[in-house]
Amino acid sequence: MQGKLIVIAIGGNSLIEDPKKVTVDAQYRAAEKTAHHIADIIESGNRVVIVHGNGPQVGYILLRSEYARKILHAVPLDSCVADTQGAIGYQLQKALDNEFIERGMPNRAATVVTQVEVSASDPSFGNPTKPIGSFMTEEDALEHQKNFGWAVKEDAGRGWRRVVPSPKPISIIELDTIRFLSDSGAAVIAAGGGGIPVVRDEKGALWGKEAVIDKDLAAAILAKSLNADAFIISTAVEKVCLDYNKPTERAIDTMTVKEARKYSEEGQFAPGSMLPKIQALVDYVESTGNLGMITDPEHIPGALKGEAGTKIVR
Repeated sequence: MQGKLIVIAIGGNSLIEDPKKVTVDAQYRAAEKTAHHIADIIESGNRVVIVHGNGPQVGYILLRSEYARKILHAVPLDSCVADTQGAIGYQLQKALDNEFIERGMPNRAATVVTQVEVSASDPSFGNPTKPIGSFMTEEDALEHQKNFGWAVKEDAGRGWRRVVPSPKPISIIELDTIRFLSDSGAAVIAAGGGGIPVVRDEKGALWGKEAVIDKDLAAAILAKSLNADAFIISTAVEKVCLDYNKPTERAIDTMTVKEARKYSEEGQFAPGSMLPKIQALVDYVESTGNLGMITDPEHIPGALKGEAGTKIVR
């Protein structure tokens, strides 16, 4: 196939435009808008592999499981990730296919339920810190800790939440399948939610773990493994800003890996939002020498033309 291979990471929140309207139909309408911008890239002759977030959607599954706990079994976290890979993948796949049909393009989309290997000895398993699910009172949180073995923590004065491990991704189990589909011309949706966390036993067999993997770090591993020509992280802002939300705020068009590290050490990027995105892009650019970018969905086509977004280069 001709054209560049581009890995695009989109957030789970990008499918929720209004927190008061989180129905499946509302999320699909948001997926349609993202699909429209991605189709522009494909129509220009490029291939894409899409990695999506799933934080809010996993939270919904856990909440349903919580309400139904007296009559149904609980859903393990690795199964929650798999469920969202199928559901969100379906929404994006359908939205892309409909966009292709409307444009008269022969392309098709495919979703791969993706396992991502992590280390059983990853330090996060001994120190869970990633908040998931809904807020609880301290009483409910401690009850869950006692009855279900949950790790729970108070979250910035907003209430108590379950916290889970967030191990670093090592490898993409279905890499060859993703590469085959991409080489065939399909728009591939893979490693949703950072992938289903799995570890290998002494025989090499895979076993799911109750954890979540950072979506952007998993996307970086995938982009490196595929030797993608570009890696784009789509987020809520067109460009990365220094001194964010301060009178001295300023947008960045381009920064080197060295500059990105310097800004990170200075605390310019919030740990829970922009920092992991910058770290993922730095990892990719440093390893491949190829182009890393961050922008919002609307400006993805423009970013590839050098007209929008923030570029990270060696």
